[in-house]
Amino acid sequence: MPYLTRCITSVAEQTIGRDRLEVIVVNDGSTDGTAAELERLSGVYPGLLRVIHQENSGGPSAPRNVGLEHARGEFVFFLDADDHLGPEALERMVRMAEDNGTDVVLGKMVGVGGRGAPTSMFKRNQPRTDVFSSRVYWTLNPMKLFRRELLERHRLRFPTDLAIGEDQLFVGAAYLHASGISVVADYDCLFWVLREDEGNITRRLKGSELRLRFLPRMVDLILENVPPGPGRDHLAHRHLTVEVQQVLADQLVFEPRQTQEKMLAQLAEAIEPLWHDGMNDRLSAMARLRLHLVRNRMLDELLELVEFEKDLARSKAATPLLVEAGRAYARYPFLRDPAHPVPDPCYDVTAQLRPRHHVARAELHGTGTLRLAGHAYIHRVETHDVTTELVLRERDSKAEYRLPVTHTATPGLGAAEDEGRFAYELAGFEAAVDIATAADGKPLPDGLWDVSLAVWAQGLTKEVRIGSKRAADVSGAASTQVIEVGGTSRAVTLYTTKPYGNFTLDLGERKHEVLPHLGVRDIRWAADTPTELEVSGRCTLAGYPDGALVVELTDGTGDTAVAFPAQRVPAAPDGEFVVRLPVPALPAGVWGAELRLGQWSLPLPPLDPRLAPAKWRRRGLPWYAKPVPDSGGRFALRVARTEMVKALLGRLPLR
Repeated sequence: MPYLTRCITSVAEQTIGRDRLEVIVVNDGSTDGTAAELERLSGVYPGLLRVIHQENSGGPSAPRNVGLEHARGEFVFFLDADDHLGPEALERMVRMAEDNGTDVVLGKMVGVGGRGAPTSMFKRNQPRTDVFSSRVYWTLNPMKLFRRELLERHRLRFPTDLAIGEDQLFVGAAYLHASGISVVADYDCLFWVLREDEGNITRRLKGSELRLRFLPRMVDLILENVPPGPGRDHLAHRHLTVEVQQVLADQLVFEPRQTQEKMLAQLAEAIEPLWHDGMNDRLSAMARLRLHLVRNRMLDELLELVEFEKDLARSKAATPLLVEAGRAYARYPFLRDPAHPVPDPCYDVTAQLRPRHHVARAELHGTGTLRLAGHAYIHRVETHDVTTELVLRERDSKAEYRLPVTHTATPGLGAAEDEGRFAYELAGFEAAVDIATAADGKPLPDGLWDVSLAVWAQGLTKEVRIGSKRAADVSGAASTQVIEVGGTSRAVTLYTTKPYGNFTLDLGERKHEVLPHLGVRDIRWAADTPTELEVSGRCTLAGYPDGALVVELTDGTGDTAVAFPAQRVPAAPDGEFVVRLPVPALPAGVWGAELRLGQWSLPLPPLDPRLAPAKWRRRGLPWYAKPVPDSGGRFALRVARTEMVKALLGRLPLR
């Protein structure tokens, strides 16, 4: 109390509807007024609650098992009295299980009151996954939806001889036997509450002995059900990092010396079957160091490492590095200390180092040059010895070209992070990519060219795709241009990928076409010159060569073609243009027309048949131009000399 009231109310008000629910409440010998509140809630929600009272069992396993024995629903969900559900939680989780035929559904958890909730498995919805190809194993609490048939088929129950960790054995077995697992990540399903008195059972029960009672059984569960290989290593990773760190930092350090030595020996024995050298690439340097000290029963060193980790967690600065022969080693305790021999690989963080970057400029010029500027560096590796290259890599063929950059000074960079411990004062870069020469002096071929930086500093090399970190005025929207390269028109688009927002050059319309940027709005006789057709339209390309956008007229024979350039409308939005067609300059014939930009062409729409003919004189003789009716949905303009006899006959009155 009072958490129980909110808990049960959140279930009763679920959008899935009370007619689909049975709520089994097991009162495990409570003494805080829970029994009376359950009676009251039974009256508030008649027919919904089944309340079972029993003597206190000393842990959560027995009451959960009792509830499971009484359950009759297709699915069961275990909910602790401290916690509560989002209104749509059960509806969403049941739908996910039914739609995908899965046996276990994880609903997104949210910590309340300062309680930390797992997050790594809730990055996105996962309709169907398993324990080996996802992060679901990193949450082993029982607040999940289970298909009851799975639990009964394997007779899964919570072990009653464990005060903590009983949920890991239950959930771990369910994961391993499930035909499929789903994750609901786009809705806050479970609110995981830290009680104000911090009376949650996992916080009350301390001591490394309790944790070391269930850890060997989890190891046995993995060994018995998962063959050696990547799958086993994936599950082992959780226990070798999370469990080992918790045993050391939260329990073992508080024990008397004799107990510490005993528990360290038990811990080393428990993890021995899971840890092998082939796993080291999966583990952080800190985890490798911690496990090495455990395996070799180096108690004093472990106690010192725990204190170092606590100080590191409080600090806002990353650990300095020793960079040597192309490798980076974190300066954790005992690095190269003869009095405490620990091998260098326990400190190797080369693979963990990440380059950081920021793009301050990204512009594609009409000359076919991409100009980039910004900064890039390897975190924790100062730039007093640095070389940077721009890397263009075609996504499908993997063809690659490396271009030099101009290094620029970045004074003060790094002062705002890591307590100013690292300086990156020569991390700036400027680059100009000429599409006509970027491929080793030749034009860059068509394709999707991802843009990266390769940063070399103090013998270390790291590559990073650029664009995800950029200045507010650097647009990530696609910008398509037509450029001239070697006398040929080419389409080039600078855009950012989704969802990561990194820059890519699209050459040859692989994803971004030119024609959708061209459009004709209207064709009419010009108001100031009634013998000129005025074609108005828009071109939303970011750029194209001067004079390249034209309206081209061709006569019916195909022997004659004339082009008239488009003129941009000053200060008009959306790339509006106008093309004036001086019809009296055309020879006699039926003329078709298209909007052309280099190799791209867009047929002009048919003329309005109601458009009045234009009339003029050429060498004293009358001429006219008018739309051709029934032109098959295309522009067709007839230019001809007026036949005088027909014209006169047309004027005679009929009798």
